[in-house]
Amino acid sequence: MAQEDYYNVLGVDRNASDKEINAAYRKLAKKYHPDINHEPGAEEKYKKINEAYEVLHDQQKRAQYDQFGAAGVNGQGGFGGAGQGGYSDFGGFGDFGDIFNDFFGGAGGTSRHADPKAPTRGEDLDYTLTIDFMDAIKGKKTQVSYTRSETCQTCHGNGAEKGTQPVTCDKCGGSGIMTISQKSMIGVIRRQTTCDKCRGRGVIIEHPCHTCHGNGVVDGKNTIEVNIPAGIDNGQQLRYEGQGEAGKNGGPYGDLYISYRIRPSKDFERKGNTIYTTVPISFAQATLGDEINVKTVHGEKQLKIPAGTQPNKEFTLHGEGVPYLRGNGNGDQITTIQVQIPKTINQKQKDALVEFVQAGGGSITPQEKGFFERLKEKLQ
Repeated sequence: MAQEDYYNVLGVDRNASDKEINAAYRKLAKKYHPDINHEPGAEEKYKKINEAYEVLHDQQKRAQYDQFGAAGVNGQGGFGGAGQGGYSDFGGFGDFGDIFNDFFGGAGGTSRHADPKAPTRGEDLDYTLTIDFMDAIKGKKTQVSYTRSETCQTCHGNGAEKGTQPVTCDKCGGSGIMTISQKSMIGVIRRQTTCDKCRGRGVIIEHPCHTCHGNGVVDGKNTIEVNIPAGIDNGQQLRYEGQGEAGKNGGPYGDLYISYRIRPSKDFERKGNTIYTTVPISFAQATLGDEINVKTVHGEKQLKIPAGTQPNKEFTLHGEGVPYLRGNGNGDQITTIQVQIPKTINQKQKDALVEFVQAGGGSITPQEKGFFERLKEKLQ
């Protein structure tokens, strides 16, 4: 079977530069790699691409190929002559790290890592604080205690016993990572992993601090004074700077986020900055009008009930709601009137109501009590 022309395999001209050959190879290798392309014939195509590149990227082999054809390189490193079942550990795969970089976004190539010895900010903490309804309305000062990691005061965070210092790890050179090379059917794969000697810290602590045992931090109880702002709402969260976990290598503390949970009230319902209440009044008050005292979150206030007020009438008390967190006054209170109908009345009240109806030109036939109701009254 005639040998396919290597230049045609890579899709380049016979006068192509090394840069053009490399670019063509990278593009085709990525397209037909068996881990990427599962179409029939892709693996065979991939082998031919590597065989062509194996020859054309090497100046000496390329010159022999141009002069003598495939016979000029037969057994001298051609892809099928390595005795590895179609794969080799050199030639095209000498640059496999770059190809792997294209496939998997740099997992097999050289990448930059953060210096493990650099100062690192501490983690943030979350805390839920439950408060009474009126404390959320008026605001309050209180104390909050919780456990967090704190910088060890004995070693000042470096983990080494007083009078000693951490030393740079001789296995990873202080980077905290190691590069491991492994041979596979597709060549040499290089991967990076955490240094097993320094555990990624980049330093070795030969004489650990007796207080923190080389960690640089200790668990401690932190107590802060919290100024609960008037108007805080259920579920709102406030940040308290520098009250979180300790940083590493001299880095700053993280922050504390307090989420507020508010106990419900038996008198008020809150929606945002508006307070809702329900006030019962009598039929006579609704009909004739009255002036009543109404509870608000700021104390009792007088509310004028006009004559003829209908059930479920809403009255707005401006400025009697929840304070706005950023100032600028308060929200409102919406008070709903609930007209109560008495379940029992005496005879005098009954006569007055009948007279009331008749005075308006109407008529009414009061319902008499049933047999069992009358019997019950006699037995009492």
